Amino acid sequence: VVPGGEARALERLAADPASAGGTAQEDTAPSSGDGNAAGQNAAWHEAARALRQPGAVILAGERLAEVPGALSALARLAAATGAWLAWIPRRAGERGGIDAGALPNLLPGGRPTGDPQARAEVATAWGVASLPEQPGRDTAQILAAAPSGDITALLIAGVDPGDLPDPGAALAALEAAEFVVSLELRASAVTDRADVVLPVAAVAEKAGTFVNWEGRPGTFGPALAVPGVRSDLEVLGWIADQMDIHLGLPDAAAARRELAGLGAWAGERPAVPDLPFPPAVRPAAGQAVLATWHQLLDTGRMLDGEPYLAGTARPAEAVMSAATAAEAGTAAGRAVAVTTGHGSVTLPVQTADMADRVVCVPAHSPGCEVRRSLGAGHGSLVSLRGVG
Repeated sequence: VVPGGEARALERLAADPASAGGTAQEDTAPSSGDGNAAGQNAAWHEAARALRQPGAVILAGERLAEVPGALSALARLAAATGAWLAWIPRRAGERGGIDAGALPNLLPGGRPTGDPQARAEVATAWGVASLPEQPGRDTAQILAAAPSGDITALLIAGVDPGDLPDPGAALAALEAAEFVVSLELRASAVTDRADVVLPVAAVAEKAGTFVNWEGRPGTFGPALAVPGVRSDLEVLGWIADQMDIHLGLPDAAAARRELAGLGAWAGERPAVPDLPFPPAVRPAAGQAVLATWHQLLDTGRMLDGEPYLAGTARPAEAVMSAATAAEAGTAAGRAVAVTTGHGSVTLPVQTADMADRVVCVPAHSPGCEVRRSLGAGHGSLVSLRGVG
């Protein structure tokens, strides 16, 4: 599937199995080296049939969230086929964060903020009279509100601006905010701009719980005893106390008890958003649609101070079909400049049997910072030019 065409591919699978093997479409086209449209159509038909079998599971990963309308199409596919749907996040803790209510429109246990009963249950657990009906802000909205003055102070914990959709805008928001507090393990682009930096315990130094992609919790205690170190929960509780807001969560066990007492939301769930997907990107000669992903070992902050492990990472390469490389004036073993109006990265070329006018590059690797250097993401249109 060509990057950006995932939503159309999911809609195609959601169609009746008898029509799922229709004519090949441009955004689900076979690779340049095979051209077997009949075989491709048979594969689509078989995939659509398999999804309708008992026990079928659809797994969705990180990149799908970057494709407009894809998650809506995914929900429609699950409803049409009866298959189970599961999300596999990239980072440990993301599923648990959502369970705890770390999304603008959610309260703990998956409770929607717009439901009066859901708000009443959480308000009772928290010992307050009521909770706001309107959703909170997401990360992009929080950062956008800082330069305008709608938000004057930011509290940031464990965020790498290089992981955000627009790292430059994120750093500009930090610089524009009147007051920034950072909870961190080590110096970073955030601590460089913070007014106050509060050191917190690493995972091995505190207690907590990780929730895997199946929703199964795994509780752990501190493996290392470090005198005087405070967990992020303790630091947040201390800040709240200074603001005369008492969380009532002295430790991780108390937080687990509160979440267990609330339990999962048993009421009506909001309707799945029905977002349209944009027209397919049509790259011309010398252009390509960008496919990008995070490699297991990249320039993530957890590799700071570990050059030996970081040295085993795969080298950053631009992978494309031989025909795409030829159009760009390059070939396997040579180099290509991948360019947008924002900037450019130059990488060695590797050719593969894949769709034409698509280029695959790692998102966050040494010498290839897609968001920071290109201002682009999965499905963006880029230009290719041979170098050397």
